[in-house]
Amino acid sequence: MFSTGQLIFAALFFISFVIIIVYTYKKDKALHQKYYKGAKWVGLLFLVFVLILFIIKHYIKN
Repeated sequence: MFSTGQLIFAALFFISFVIIIVYTYKKDKALHQKYYKGAKWVGLLFLVFVLILFIIKHYIKN
């Protein structure tokens, strides 16, 4: 399905991508803690809202 070269490229690309993402996150961690203090609550409320929508859809369907 994939050639050996394609698999090697995909593996190296994935590894380098993860390394770059981790490095960038660690570099910006202090800024994220400073400017996005309440972001986890907004995300949690969004997930609860979506869950409520699914529950309403389930009850309306039945």
